[in-house]
Amino acid sequence: MYKIISKIKLNETVESMEVLAPYVAKKCEPGQFIILRVDDGDERIPLTIADYNRERQTVTIIYQVVGYSTKKLSEKQEGDYISDFAGPLGEATKLEKHKRVIGIAGGVGAAPLYPQLKKLANMGVEVDVIIGGRSEEYIILEEQFKQFASHVYFATNDGSKGTKGFVTDVFNKLLDEGNEYDQVITIGPLIMMKAVVEITKPLNIKTEVSLNPIMIDGTGMCGGCRVTVGGKTKFACVDGPDFDGHLVDFDEAMRRQTMFKEEEHVCNIGRGGGNNGQHE
Repeated sequence: MYKIISKIKLNETVESMEVLAPYVAKKCEPGQFIILRVDDGDERIPLTIADYNRERQTVTIIYQVVGYSTKKLSEKQEGDYISDFAGPLGEATKLEKHKRVIGIAGGVGAAPLYPQLKKLANMGVEVDVIIGGRSEEYIILEEQFKQFASHVYFATNDGSKGTKGFVTDVFNKLLDEGNEYDQVITIGPLIMMKAVVEITKPLNIKTEVSLNPIMIDGTGMCGGCRVTVGGKTKFACVDGPDFDGHLVDFDEAMRRQTMFKEEEHVCNIGRGGGNNGQHE
């Protein structure tokens, strides 16, 4: 059982939760994720590690309340317990000491982007960030990014904060103004990451993306999270979730992401032990 140390509501659909998980906190690195079960018998859901504190032995997760399991997780309060909290899973992001890096986040994509840019800043890299959201209330982690980023830019659909439009509008403007970046790290909806890659690829700017396809076991056995990268099949749970954006087949990934749009997936892994549920 894993105790919830604190819980913060970031906006009407997104929440942050700090969980006491000593082993995960000791081993995890930016880019990795955990798989949790809210209570015994519930489905497994993967969530990115948004932050960690080795001294406090805690891991912070940020999630959007959109389906059965995240709604159930949202009902938990400070002092309550989560049944399972397995990790760290996935490959840690390979961060290099470049001169200047920009992060581009869409919605809750700011959560996994945060620890990566934070570590780069601690390595002495100059970091900029663009955060996008439907409106101002959907911009998350603004103050946290401002603690280490040289510049923090915003893009909202309705223009309530920053540029009215998309994160790519802000990115294109920065490039037009002569800003140069050694690397781009972009995390968010597939269509957003694809749009960023369409800008960086002709300019030969190294671009990392984070993929979050349907995932069941997190160990590469179920095959649900397969993606095509550089013409080869990869599994986001063990080979990723971060990949070279210039090599990702985004069109295939987007088609696969809609496979269960009209139905919920019943997980049969460990069915004898009561571990079935609906995949969000």
